[in-house]
Amino acid sequence: MSESTITITQPAAQESLPSTPRDIAPLLLVPVLALLMLPLVGSFPTWLTLTIAGLAMGMMIFIMASGLTLVFGLMDVLNFGHGAFVSVGAFTATLVLLPLKGWLEMDSLLINLGVLGLAMLLAMLVTGLLGWAFERVIIMPVYGQHLKQILITMGGMIVAEQMINVIWGAEQIPLPLPASFRGAIMLGDAAIEKYRLIAVVVGIVVFVSMFLILNRTKLGLLIRAGVENGEMVEALGYRIRRLFVAVFAAGSALAGLGGVMWGLYKETLTAAMGGEIMVMVFIVVIIGGLGSVGGCFIGALLMALVTNYAGFLAPKLALVSNILLMITILLWRPAGLFSNGRH
Repeated sequence: MSESTITITQPAAQESLPSTPRDIAPLLLVPVLALLMLPLVGSFPTWLTLTIAGLAMGMMIFIMASGLTLVFGLMDVLNFGHGAFVSVGAFTATLVLLPLKGWLEMDSLLINLGVLGLAMLLAMLVTGLLGWAFERVIIMPVYGQHLKQILITMGGMIVAEQMINVIWGAEQIPLPLPASFRGAIMLGDAAIEKYRLIAVVVGIVVFVSMFLILNRTKLGLLIRAGVENGEMVEALGYRIRRLFVAVFAAGSALAGLGGVMWGLYKETLTAAMGGEIMVMVFIVVIIGGLGSVGGCFIGALLMALVTNYAGFLAPKLALVSNILLMITILLWRPAGLFSNGRH
């Protein structure tokens, strides 16, 4: 009687799970757009100046929009009052920048950066605390009710604008650049404004920081899990409501930071500046995909570059370039560049 041998095949320990293919098409949009515009602009120095100016503008818009897209993705809140934090952040910075105006007139990069950094920290602290109070008092009673969210947050922005007029006055406040940020650097025949380079650096730092927090920390894991399935995160024992409040406050602080940078970019402050920029911010959030920080980053750069190129090549078209860009992107991808399920 022969023994029968049974061979059991075990799966190889080294065999890995199939990887999800990365969606790289949206990542190519910015460099492809820039390269396509080079022959149309004709002059390399002019193209370089337009491109860096567009990148700087896009970085500032991204800083303001990133908080809004996080809040919508995690909390499903349509916060039309987000622009109030932009205005409050810019005006709060004047509490540091105007009394220390003499220091800003010194042609010292270190001193100028120190004063500006202090102003940015104060603006982020004040808008973060204001965002916390805004969520507790105004947003919390209307969770899950989008129409009421739109109405009550728009009302909050109107009240904030009037409070700014009461505290700082209704007149425009000039906000000149620090001495070391003025002027331009010559790259060949191309003139690149110093402040635009600083804006690009700050925008990259904010994006990299958000990317690392969202993808390399436990807090980021909870945020992304909350975007996907908040009820499951709550069932695992995590206080998702506290996370909501923290994200709302962080998003408000980012809006305040963006407000300081936008105010210096325009060199003039008005109470309505936040409301005026909200159209661009919402377009960026829609283009990028609701809840996607990476999509928001690419969308902001795309919109700013298209605006700059259109303003140079066809000034009349520049008035509707943002809407045309949004229509084009949504016809290609109705959920935006990255829906929060893909990124």
